Amino acid sequence: MTVLHQIDPIAFHVGPVSVHWYGIMYLLGFLAAWWLGRIRVRAGRLPGVDEQGFGDLLFYAMLGVVLGGRLGWVFFYGFEALLEDPLMLFRIWQGGMSFHGGLIGVLVASWWWARRNGLHFFDVIDFVAPLVPPGLGFGRLGNYIGGELWGKETGAGWGVVFPNGLPERFAGLPMERLRELHANGALDAFARHPSQLYQAALEGLVMFVALWWFSSQPRPRYAVSGLFALLYGAFRFLVEFVRVPDAQLGYLAFGWLTMGQVLSLPLVLLGLFLLWKSRGAPVLSPASPGRGA
Repeated sequence: MTVLHQIDPIAFHVGPVSVHWYGIMYLLGFLAAWWLGRIRVRAGRLPGVDEQGFGDLLFYAMLGVVLGGRLGWVFFYGFEALLEDPLMLFRIWQGGMSFHGGLIGVLVASWWWARRNGLHFFDVIDFVAPLVPPGLGFGRLGNYIGGELWGKETGAGWGVVFPNGLPERFAGLPMERLRELHANGALDAFARHPSQLYQAALEGLVMFVALWWFSSQPRPRYAVSGLFALLYGAFRFLVEFVRVPDAQLGYLAFGWLTMGQVLSLPLVLLGLFLLWKSRGAPVLSPASPGRGA
C-alpha cells in the first residue's frame, strides 16, 4: 500500500520565526560529527590534535559545508536563476544545497586548517571522512520531510505520494481531500520512489558503518578518503536512475544521464585512484592527542 506524504516541513515556531525540519537535520548532522570526532580524537586518530583543535577544524568544515553547498547548488543547478535574481544566492531557507559543492567547501576548509597546523592534508581528510555520513543521512531525511527531490513514479507497494509531485489537476486541494483520494486508491498511480530514503540508507547508514569499521584500525594514508569517495560516488550514481532530475536541467544525455551522475562519476574514479595510491603510503598510527591548534 502506498504512503501519502503529509509531513509539515516546519517543526515549530518561535514567535515570527519558523524553524524547519531541514535546518534541524543540518544541526543533528553537525552534532553527530562533533560527537564522533571527539571519539576519534580521544583514540588518537589524528596525532598531535586535541579536542580544542578538532573544534576549530569542525567550525571551518561547517562553514565549508554551508557556503560550498549553497554556491555549488547555484553554479551546478541554478546558474540561470542566479543571473535573473542575484539575491537568491543568500536565500538558503528556500532550499538549494549541493553535496558536491559542500564537499569542495569542506576540502578547502580542511586544506587551510591542515596547512595552518602543519599536518598532511590527506591525514586530515582520512580523519574527517567517517564523520560525514551521518550528516548526509540526516540531510536526506530532511529532503524527505520537505517533500523534495523525490523519485520517479513506481508501482511498488512502498511508493510515496508527494502532494507537490501530483498532476496540476490536484494542485490546491486541501490535505483532507487528498487523504480521501488516497484512501480510495485514486492517487496510487502517482506514487513515487522515496529516493531520499534510499539515499539516507546508503549514503548515511551503510557508508557510516563501512567507514567507521574500516577506520577503526590504522589504515594507509588515502585509504579512508578513497573508500568514502568510491562509496558515495557509486551510491549516488545508482540512485539517480530512480530519482527525478532537477527540472531546470532535466537529462543531460542519452535520456538518463543526470547532473548528479556527471558530478559523481569523478568521485568513483578518484576513490579508486586513492585506494590504489594508498598501497605504498605510510600508516598513521594512533597516538595520544596533543595540544592542537
